Amino acid sequence: MKNVTFYTKWLGLVFAALILAACSGNDTKEQEAAAAAAAEQAAQEAAAQEAAQERAQAEAAANQREAEAAAAAVGTVFYFGFDSSSLTDEARGQVDAHIAALLGNNDSIRLEGHTDERGTREYNLALGERRANAVRDYMVANGVPSYRIETVSYGEENPVAYGSGEGNWQQNRRVELK
Repeated sequence: MKNVTFYTKWLGLVFAALILAACSGNDTKEQEAAAAAAAEQAAQEAAAQEAAQERAQAEAAANQREAEAAAAAVGTVFYFGFDSSSLTDEARGQVDAHIAALLGNNDSIRLEGHTDERGTREYNLALGERRANAVRDYMVANGVPSYRIETVSYGEENPVAYGSGEGNWQQNRRVELK
């Protein structure tokens, strides 16, 4: 009877070992299947992220082209009032279009300040500089890095309209973006 109990226990132990081996084989297959499914899901997520990133880049490029087109449409000349270096509402709108374009690229610009012929040469050079600086300061306040903006004043030296009269003088009171 001792032998029967020993053999029974031994058979029970062998049987339990076989069941565990069989179960562990199924677990391994299930684990491999789960790992394969997880790897496939990770690959799909990576592909989705890459596609989303490509869409975002394409959208950003389209937005940049739109901003550059809007900046080109408003022109590169900003006009000022007599003896003033304050931006007009119209000029602010134009500058805003250029700011949007500049925020999407790394271009550097030059702002050239001009005045009409009235006033002394020194005064007009200083006024042209104040006008160019006013545009620069507005751009910097709206996010354009200052190191990308150069300012220069030509005063009354480079008129676009010759002659005396308010119509000609108005055209010469400007800042040009180059």
